[in-house]
Amino acid sequence: MIFEDNVLKEYLSNVYFIAGTPCGGKTTVSHILGERHGISVYDADEHFDAHRGMSDSKHQPAMNTSFADADEFFARSADEYLEWLTAGAREQLDFMLLDLIRISADKPVICDCVLKIEELRVLSDPSRVAFMIKEPVMLADEYCGREDHRDYRDWLYSASDVEGAKALCSETLMRLNMPFYKEVRQSGYFFIDRSEGLDREQCAERTAEHFGWR
Repeated sequence: MIFEDNVLKEYLSNVYFIAGTPCGGKTTVSHILGERHGISVYDADEHFDAHRGMSDSKHQPAMNTSFADADEFFARSADEYLEWLTAGAREQLDFMLLDLIRISADKPVICDCVLKIEELRVLSDPSRVAFMIKEPVMLADEYCGREDHRDYRDWLYSASDVEGAKALCSETLMRLNMPFYKEVRQSGYFFIDRSEGLDREQCAERTAEHFGWR
């Protein structure tokens, strides 16, 4: 079954997408706006385990890939890691869209996600899309230092070669997000770059103004 773009946009017309790079401020801004405007926040990462429970290895092989331990996980090359991350995100998208259609049927929803520009062009209008970005240079320490990434941090630090695991993580995040970072800056979409020095409240205010909530 194939849904035309206009059908998806219609069914997602109550969804406001806040996307971007790791450590760009997506989650922070999403929750500030959600609390301030009384809007539910849908965090795609928080739903991954539930989606994996509904998936199967035939249709969602990346989501169902398992690893014996951190050493096996981080023994991959950056190419292999990158391919796995990209495939997993693509597989989860179907679950996300069905969730969003359901929960936004009669109310607005903020979606905190890592969707790319080409995906968001299909799903939404630019007026309902905001990008929070940060140049993805040596992100492993910052990424692992966040409380909501504690499980990943513990996993990484259980590896025999922690510095090697950090290096792999940083290289993969760089290769995944640097082209995206540059594309967002040149896309014409609304974005906030953390290098501009805005604080969290200023980021939220600018995003709210872009969404027409002021």
